[in-house]
Amino acid sequence: MFLIVGLGNPGAEYEATRHNVGFMTVDAMAQDYGFGPWRAKFDGMIAEGKIEGEKVYLLKPQTYMNLSGNSVVKAAHFYKILPQDIVVIHDDMDLPVGKIKAKLGGGAGGHNGLKSIDAAVTPNYNRIRIGVGHPDGNGEKVVNHVLSRFSKTDAEDIEKDIEIVVKSIGVLLKKGIGEYSGQLGMLMKK
Repeated sequence: MFLIVGLGNPGAEYEATRHNVGFMTVDAMAQDYGFGPWRAKFDGMIAEGKIEGEKVYLLKPQTYMNLSGNSVVKAAHFYKILPQDIVVIHDDMDLPVGKIKAKLGGGAGGHNGLKSIDAAVTPNYNRIRIGVGHPDGNGEKVVNHVLSRFSKTDAEDIEKDIEIVVKSIGVLLKKGIGEYSGQLGMLMKK
């Protein structure tokens, strides 16, 4: 049994922004794999289904990014899902648009959603990092960047990235993060 968490912020004003690429990815998974309807639970929206024969819960925390861990820990505790069976999909400014990386554990890299999950659960969960690019500068420019929508070109690249994650996620569930990371490397070269 797995818990796949897509990070983002609730509300129409945040839809299709860089910070919501996690929400966009789990929405695509729910659709592609025929998950049940989204239900309000654990301070989030959760959907249940199967991927490659594995039972999976998809979670979109509705606590805003900075408190994502509150939702994740409630769902993981209720379903008795261990950290190594949690997958968090999030935006990553250190990667350019068109790049995806996956790993087990690690630091939060300034990402407030990851900081919250690290504090509530542990840092030892699977992470799928989808590149959203980095603006020149920092501070307010960074905030405005992650809350901005994608350009037409970037939106097309992000759609491809999401499709790669959705179509290949079964590798992570069946063979682990190491195999999945290698698979992503090959898929990104195509």
